[in-house]
Formats: sequence, structure tokens, C-alpha cells
Amino acid sequence: MICVTISEKGGGSRSEQFDKPEVNIGRVQGNDIVLAKGNVSKHHSRIVFKDGRFIVLDLRSTNGTYVNGKRISAPQVVRPTDKVYIGDYILIVSPAEAEEEEAYEEEYPEEETGGGEYEDDEPYEDEEPYEDEEPEPEPEPRRALANRPAPLANRPLPSRPAATRAAVERYEDEEEEAPPPPKRNIMKARDSGKRIDPAIQRYNALQKEIHDRLIEYMDLRRLDIDKLGDEELWSRTEKSIVDIIDQMEADGEIDDDVDRDQLITDVLNEALGLGPLEAFLADDDISEIMVNHATQIYIEKKGKLVLSDKTFSSNQAVLGVIERIVAPIGRRIDESSPLVDARLKDGSRVNAIIPPLSLKGPCITIRKFKREKLRIQDLIKYKTLTPQMAEFLEMCVKARRNIVISGGTGSGKTTTLNIVSNFIPEDERIVTVEDAAELQLSQDHWVQLESRPANLEGKGQITIRDLVKNCLRMRPDRIVVGECRSGETLDMLQAMNTGHDGSLTTLHANNPRDAIARMETMVLMSGMELPLKAIREQIASAVNLLVQQTRFSDGSRKITYISEVTGMEVDVVTMQEIFQFKQEGFDDNNKVRGRFVASGFVPRFYDELQRRGIPVNMNIFREE
Repeated sequence: MICVTISEKGGGSRSEQFDKPEVNIGRVQGNDIVLAKGNVSKHHSRIVFKDGRFIVLDLRSTNGTYVNGKRISAPQVVRPTDKVYIGDYILIVSPAEAEEEEAYEEEYPEEETGGGEYEDDEPYEDEEPYEDEEPEPEPEPRRALANRPAPLANRPLPSRPAATRAAVERYEDEEEEAPPPPKRNIMKARDSGKRIDPAIQRYNALQKEIHDRLIEYMDLRRLDIDKLGDEELWSRTEKSIVDIIDQMEADGEIDDDVDRDQLITDVLNEALGLGPLEAFLADDDISEIMVNHATQIYIEKKGKLVLSDKTFSSNQAVLGVIERIVAPIGRRIDESSPLVDARLKDGSRVNAIIPPLSLKGPCITIRKFKREKLRIQDLIKYKTLTPQMAEFLEMCVKARRNIVISGGTGSGKTTTLNIVSNFIPEDERIVTVEDAAELQLSQDHWVQLESRPANLEGKGQITIRDLVKNCLRMRPDRIVVGECRSGETLDMLQAMNTGHDGSLTTLHANNPRDAIARMETMVLMSGMELPLKAIREQIASAVNLLVQQTRFSDGSRKITYISEVTGMEVDVVTMQEIFQFKQEGFDDNNKVRGRFVASGFVPRFYDELQRRGIPVNMNIFREE
């Protein structure tokens, strides 16, 4: 048990006891000890009790952690007589029981606590005051759901075929009656508390009425799909929609303010294509599409989330779109399997989830892929990284360093993995493993593997872990795993440690230190009962480089850290920053302002490359 006595300068003191081997200290809630002052980082320090010793380590805090007035740069053993300084606080760490404290003193009577960066003997109170951490950016206000006009803008009819057997068979089961307009007009948007625009409700009801008549008009239940090509089906369907609208106009069932061409396009897309998503997929400025339910579609355009004026006519139409996406790649979605990962023909990643898991209706999230393959020069142009960082990453790949790219959701990990993978030489055999195939490599000698979900009987599932194990038998020079989420991390680390140098993968983490911790957790998920020290040794010997990518509030994506894993010290995986992005606030346009800096640290393997006579550019590591 750990006992921590906390004293604040000019204030009182308190003691806290913890019945666990690790205690986290920081400014925010969630830490074991919360020190709510501006000169304390959100996650500042950690105290570890190991083998009868108390060890203090700094978690990359802004103002540092001090022991007896000296700043520590590595894990530091402390005694109950030592003082640990964190911001305006002084901490004393000791065993909780008196006899434990006496035993500890007897075992370590002469333990020294040096090793810090600052070797002056001035007391802590005379240190220069710390600079407060930079304020976190204010979150941008969410756009309120306002009344939106009906989608009446002219758009060209789609020209590409998209019909499949699943698309037509869907209509055989589509028996839902259109709700009466009065009931639909009082439906509320639950997210915003505002009524949905009645014009949109009328347009949706009209679109669904035409759709229902189309099914009856074309008698799709008797249509021989095998003999009817995609082009002919689209052409015949369009002609049928025109006939139906002509008749409805003659009967006065369509208002004069409804755009006829737009109505034809919307019904055609919903019948055979992806409904209102077709226009979004064709817009290169849109990077993500989020269908919360039939009447609410958000899009990410140039890094900003925007509420679209497009809607589906019904939740049944959303289900039809989901089935048309998943059927061609052999996947299914129904009440027994209500969520699925899939991909479009262009490689865009799709996640769908339906009731009963999704309470408001079927939900679709599409992460679009650029039609043209991005290169490292594009990342430099977008200010994701600098030319020096790009040169360093290229050298790491060619020198067969094992690289882990970490970041949050939507931070651009897969894009960076794609680009970095293209540095792999053409004469090497590459095997990629993914849940939903989205990597787009330019090399010819490339084997692409994709996992498979279970069938209707719950059998036949092939997991990422199964594929990683199998690809070790395929004589790969490089293994690229799209994302490590679970026990496959252990197999990936073993591959990196057994002759498959130069492998790459991604994972979700907020910073390099969290990436190490997440790898430890995922290895434990493999079911192997390994001691934590063994796992950390495996990580330290397998992973050479951590690349941290971050998506900022203005929508920009930047590589915020490139760190080398240098080994282990006191059971802790140690790292050294090579490059870092330092944010310096926001400009007048609310864009993130900052600069990339080199730490001046030269990676160890560069010395080895020099000894082998390989030319390397040492200038990229110079501090600016």
C-alpha cells in the first residue's frame, strides 16, 4: 500500500493511501491524486511500488517533476525522506504501515535521488516560476438544427450503374405503408427539440409514394435480373419514374414548386443506388458521411461537420441502401447481426448499425477515400508534417524499422499508413491484413487479406488474428496490419521480433505513452497469461518508432510526435522524442497555429546506417 502526503505551498496538508501498485497524479479528474493548479499537467506524474521500492516517473509534463529540487528525466527511486515537487505541491511517498516504513529504510539507507537535468543546488522555492500550460482550445459551437429547404437544386442524373440482385430483392420485402402526412408533420427532431420542416416531410412522403408506385409499376417481383444488365435496369427504371410523375402531375398530386428533375434523380438513386448519399460520394470536398437516421444526415466538409439538407424518405430506404452496400462483398445485416463493417467499390470504409441497437433508426457512417492516391508531398502541402519529417519516415521504412502509427478516430492514421507503406521497395513481398480492405498500395508484389464475419449459423468467422498467424506462413518481407484492436497485437509483436522487420500497423491512442499502454492491454486480450514485464520487453524489442497523429478542432490533421522506443528502464518502456508539433494558439481565422521542432536527438539506428556506409542526412535533426 502506498501512502502519499501532499502539502501545498502556503496551505495545509493531507495524506492519501492507495491499495494498489500504481498511483497517477494530474490536474484533471480520473487521476488518483488530483492537483487542481494550472502549473500541473493533466497527466503529470506516476508513483509505482515495485520490488519494495517507490519509483516516481514524469509523464511528459510541461513543468516537470522534481525530487529534492532536481528535475527528473527518467524513473527515479525515492525514499520517505525525499520530497517530490509537482507545481505548487510537495509530496512525500512512504509505506502505509510503520513496520513497512522501517523495513524500507533499513533496505535502502543510502539511496541517492540525483540524475536530473538541472544540477544546481538551489532550493525548489528559488526556481523560476513555471509557465502555465497553453489553454485548451474552446470547442466550436454546434450548429443548431434549423429549418431547411426541400432539396430542389438541379443535379445531373447518375450515369454509373449500381443495381444488384440484392437491390431489387429488397423491394420484394418492402411492404411499409407511407405514414399519413398529418402524423409525419408533427414528428420532431429528437436531437434538437425542433420540428422538422413540413416541406421536407411533404417531399419525403411524395418520394416514397413514387417509390411504392414504381415497385408496382415495374412488377419487380417478376423481373429476371440475370437477363437484365445494370445499364438497362437504370434506363428502364428512369423511364418508369418519368411515366409515374407525368401521371401524378396530370392528376394534380405534385406541387408546382417541386423540381421535377431533382425528384426523378432522388427516386432513382433511392431505388437502385445509395439514395441521397450518391451526391455526397461524388463531392470530393466531403470526407465523411454520417446518417444518424432517415431524416438527419451530417457531412464532414473541409474538416467541418455540417448538417445536410438531404434526407431519406424512410428508415426502410436506409435499410435498402445498407443491404446494397454489404451484399456485393458477402456480408449481411439483420436483427441477428445488427452491425457490420464494409467498403464501397472505391475503397471507402462503411460502418452500419440497425435497430434494435440503433434506437432512432438505421445508422450509416462512411469514411471516404480520395480517388487519387495521396503521396507524402500531399501531407507536406497540408502541413501534416515537414519535409524533414517526411525524409526521416522514408529512411525508417527503407531501413526496415517497425513503425506503429497511433491517433484518435478520424486523425488520419490509415492515410498516413497508406503513404508510408509506399516507401517499401518494389522487390519486397508485402502482405496486408484488414477488417475491411481499404489500403491502396502501389507495389505489385502485394497480397491483400481481409477478415470474414460468421455466417448465418455463426460459423466460418476468420479474424484478424487468424490472418496475422497465417500470413507468417506466406513468406512475407513486410506485414502491414490495418489496425490492431485486440489479441492480434501479440502476434504482430512476435512477427516484428522474428525476422519480419519493417512491419507497420495502426492503433487508437491519444499520445505515444498511451500507445504503449494500449499495446500492453491488447496483448493481455489475447488470452495469454503473460507477466506485464514480459509484455513490455516484447514491445520494447519489437517496436522501433511511434508516430502520433492528431486531429485538431479546426479540422486539420498533424503528426504531433515522432518518437523512438529506446528500451526499458525499471520495467518502464522508454522513449525519446525526435520531432514534435508545438501548438501556439489560434490565428484570426481560428486555425491552429504552431510549429514543428526537432528535439536534436539522433535515433540510434542512424549511427548503424553510417557505419554500414549508407548516406544519411543528419541536418534534419538540428534544433530550430
